[in-house]
Amino acid sequence: MSDKNGAQEAKPSIDELRADIEQTRSELGETVQALAAKADVKARAKDQVEQTKQKVKAQAADATEKVRGAALAASDKVRAAASQAKDSATDKVSALQSDDKVRDPNSPEVAYATQEPVRNRPVPLQLVFAGVVALVGVILIVRGRRR
Repeated sequence: MSDKNGAQEAKPSIDELRADIEQTRSELGETVQALAAKADVKARAKDQVEQTKQKVKAQAADATEKVRGAALAASDKVRAAASQAKDSATDKVSALQSDDKVRDPNSPEVAYATQEPVRNRPVPLQLVFAGVVALVGVILIVRGRRR
């Protein structure tokens, strides 16, 4: 242990050498563990699969909540439209019956009076589509719970 100019360094004590050896062993052990983890392809693949499963489950839960919300909104709109059509039809029937023109509720005039509001206000395509999406979502949720 000499310098370039020939001077000698102080020799480390036995305790210092042992501590240095212990530190080197610890670092070497950590390095070996890190290399073994990188080389263990099967374990890394399992970890990746598990992470992907968790992401998919979270996305499925979010999609389920969105579908439920859309189904609820669509069913509310359908109920409101049906109630409005029913009220309108009832009003038309009442008006026709009060005019003494028609006494029979099965007459063609009553049928025409109840069909006219429906023809003038058809259900929007978006509402029908939302209802179908809601129905499919509910079916998928129910089938998923059975498994």
